[in-house]
Amino acid sequence: MFLSILQVNSEDLTPYAIVCGDPFRAEAISRKLDNARELSFSREYRTFVGEKDGVPITVVSHGVGSPGAAVCFEELIKGGVKTLIRVGTAGSYSAEVPPGSLVVSTAAVREEGLTRQLVPHGFPAVADHAVTRALYEAASETDGLVKQGITVTLDAFFQGVEEFPHRKYKQAGALAVEMEIAALYVIATLRGVRAGAIVALDGYADADLREVYNPHTDVVSGAIEREIDAAIRAIVKLGAAE
Repeated sequence: MFLSILQVNSEDLTPYAIVCGDPFRAEAISRKLDNARELSFSREYRTFVGEKDGVPITVVSHGVGSPGAAVCFEELIKGGVKTLIRVGTAGSYSAEVPPGSLVVSTAAVREEGLTRQLVPHGFPAVADHAVTRALYEAASETDGLVKQGITVTLDAFFQGVEEFPHRKYKQAGALAVEMEIAALYVIATLRGVRAGAIVALDGYADADLREVYNPHTDVVSGAIEREIDAAIRAIVKLGAAE
């Protein structure tokens, strides 16, 4: 089967996939794999395949925001992927979880528009337990703070005239906010596959992003390296158990 958006043949994909926003981060992830090769680069979707410790792994970028990312997730699942792990960045809701920390998302608040068109309002966006456990265990083997808990998925990045809902979710105990995890979890549940996510915190969600947001620091870069390594190790662990 040819996947027209990703521009790849399903026969080239693997049961395990790591997905990320940035096409160049996808390339960086692929360099950590053995025998890696690029399959396609179509729009924001850049696809690589490789392996680690004998486990074949697909790596695909999905761009920014839930609608475009959902296209990627749907095509990967249509192509035979059974386990998807998102790696990315997020804004922290707490000074106790500063930039450079890692958060494994156990579930996501659906504050985006895409999943409202797929499932009822009260339907939860929840990670697969086995994937979450493997991610947390692998991340805990790295240096630095690792937390697991609820994240928020939001469409807007910069402030408009409406207030962001950050305060209420911070009070409710959410750890961080990003832009794609809820879509991943809902689609995975609908299609009967497994999904999980790990994010590197690159700032504080309640800051004025236009003034102080700077993800290009050594601390954040180190956290991104840690989350990528954790995702790869988690897949190897899951693959060995099957």
